[in-house]
Amino acid sequence: MSLPITLWPTAASAHARHIDWLIGAFGVLVWLLALPVFLVSLYFMIRYRRGRAIDRQHAPRGSVLIETSWAAIPFLLVLVFYVWSTTLFFNLQSPPQDALTINVVAKQWMWKAQHPGGAAEIDALHVPAHTPVKLVMTSQDVIHSLYLPALRIKKDVLPGRYTMLWFQADRLGSYALRCAEFCGTDHSAMTGKLVVMSPGDYAKWQQQASLDGSLAAKGAVLFRKFGCSGCHSSGSSVHAPPLAGLYGSPVPLADGRMVSADDQYIHDSILQPNRDVAAGYAPIMPTFDNVLDETQVTQLVAYVKSIGREEQ
Repeated sequence: MSLPITLWPTAASAHARHIDWLIGAFGVLVWLLALPVFLVSLYFMIRYRRGRAIDRQHAPRGSVLIETSWAAIPFLLVLVFYVWSTTLFFNLQSPPQDALTINVVAKQWMWKAQHPGGAAEIDALHVPAHTPVKLVMTSQDVIHSLYLPALRIKKDVLPGRYTMLWFQADRLGSYALRCAEFCGTDHSAMTGKLVVMSPGDYAKWQQQASLDGSLAAKGAVLFRKFGCSGCHSSGSSVHAPPLAGLYGSPVPLADGRMVSADDQYIHDSILQPNRDVAAGYAPIMPTFDNVLDETQVTQLVAYVKSIGREEQ
């Protein structure tokens, strides 16, 4: 049985097609700049080769216009590619506000995706087509790198930190998902698939896969299980920061700094609570660094984000 040879991966998003045009156009530019040099060099090697009877006494001539054009035109063309590529790069840093957020945890040697509705999957990522999707990623152990060839995007996944990647796939199908950073013995086996579905099929799939509650609901269970409610609830006798409406709010710290309560701040407050202590509170919270894994921390962060402005 013969295997099909694919010279170029399928483009499954508008961004991927822009990248293909960028690569192709830059390749043409390189040829336009390099080919004349090779052709002129070949011409001179043949015309003035040793033993050829030809006049080699040429008077020196120069043209300011030609020399200036030879420098200015390539510079302007390269500048066009700089603006083009920079625009594509910055577009990847600004996900739409209504993007579907999926949490991804990397671990030797697997990918675990947690959908907001509660569905969880390993070494697979189901997403709806024509819908912006934002991946919030972290690593359980070492540095990994999520690579989706069909979308022409890649992002490092770091332990103890959140990184973000967003895309909007527009072509239904199943595509490769890879780790592009050497992460240990079975790095080559850390593979998966990206499954792009119609929005209706994705909703059905999520409903079937969500059997044990949403991400925030799982976090609420952990919140009670590990005794967090005993300190952070409104009726607690312990003087601990309230969590209602915390997400996205400014937080004054004991050292005088002001930070925003984003995903990273909540994550670090769970695992390293005494690093950035809120002003007016004693550093008495125990660390959960060796108690919770990144999947459970992600669920707790989702629960804290879901708590509204009203007291629990």
